[in-house]
Amino acid sequence: MLTQRMSLKKVNPEGYKAMMALENYIGTTTIRPNFREMIKIRASQINGCAYCIDMHTEDARKLGESEKRIYALSAWRESLLFNDEEKAILAFTDEVANISTDGVKDETYQNLKKYFDDKSIAEIIMINVTINSWNRIAISTHLLR
Repeated sequence: MLTQRMSLKKVNPEGYKAMMALENYIGTTTIRPNFREMIKIRASQINGCAYCIDMHTEDARKLGESEKRIYALSAWRESLLFNDEEKAILAFTDEVANISTDGVKDETYQNLKKYFDDKSIAEIIMINVTINSWNRIAISTHLLR
């Protein structure tokens, strides 16, 4: 059984405050809320962060996302439930979460540009950076819900 190792919020309030500033920022982006949650769920699946998967599937449900689509996120490439725009975001998210493997391929980036301008891509990058950071915090501290 996991036990929480520490509370980053208590031990390092300034670091936590900086992370919350990023989290608050991504809530103001032009990226649709359901897309933000898809990014958060998918990155959390790749990173193995149970805490964040639990939180963001709950948030996605509140936004009206179907159980079927939430379950299919782990196999999005083989699913007919996601449109081409969503698949572009998910491919990008996969590569950012696995950045040490091959980076982000030009093909993936150019595909994302079919649907999003540079400002929106910058926002998608920041959503990815933020959730990958939260995943690392939650996993390393055994953050529990």
